[in-house]
Amino acid sequence: MATVRRPAVAGTFYPDDPRELTSMVEGFLREGTPPDGRRAPKAIIAPHAGYVYSGPIAGSAFRAIAANGETIERVVLIGPAHFVPIRGMALPGDPWFATPLGEVKVEPEGAQASIRLPQVRVIPEAHAREHSLEVEVPFLQTLLGEFVLVPLVAGAATGEEVAEVLERLWGGPETLIVISSDLSHYLRYEAAQRADRETADRILALEGPLEPQQACGAVPINGLLEAARRRDLIPELLDLRNSADTAGDPSRVVGYGAFAFYDRD
Repeated sequence: MATVRRPAVAGTFYPDDPRELTSMVEGFLREGTPPDGRRAPKAIIAPHAGYVYSGPIAGSAFRAIAANGETIERVVLIGPAHFVPIRGMALPGDPWFATPLGEVKVEPEGAQASIRLPQVRVIPEAHAREHSLEVEVPFLQTLLGEFVLVPLVAGAATGEEVAEVLERLWGGPETLIVISSDLSHYLRYEAAQRADRETADRILALEGPLEPQQACGAVPINGLLEAARRRDLIPELLDLRNSADTAGDPSRVVGYGAFAFYDRD
């Protein structure tokens, strides 16, 4: 019997009502900073906090893929494991991944291709409470309609190990890579701005490795940076704000960045 990875943060990080959720996501996409006119990116980095805080910045990241929505059939989505310490990377083991907007099929071929690597295992408990992937999926459902998903959480892993998984799943224009990460955590507003600007500059220079205090998703970002260097991708900063710019207390903020990575040819 098929099993489904059920939503863990619907009703807390984002609305659990499908109509309200669709309306909110569409609003973030309309308000998002448009890309500079290049063709659709191969990869994006988007934040994963509660929508009231990070939704506008996530909208900037996902808006970059809107023009290519009909081409994208497959999404490789990697975020950090916040709740269960793991070595390497983990698949959920479920053939479906659900949000209030419906169920997305987990691509069997992608799951099998990744699990052949020693750093990837099936660990359902690493996904059960995890929000870093889940909050990105309604944006993808709104933009893409039908697609298949390869959802991976990353724990203690090197950039090289993550890059090896990305290379295995890279595909062509039909495959989008989404890396889920916030930036600095719980600094004062001005300190967060400085720290996040430095982190953004390193990402734009494809300079890793980042450390967890710079980005909670440093491990998957480091993997993308490694793959981007090999493939000569061009990075672009789409948005850089923090929770005090959207809905939070300036004395203790979380940083958010939206980035796109483009093929050079």
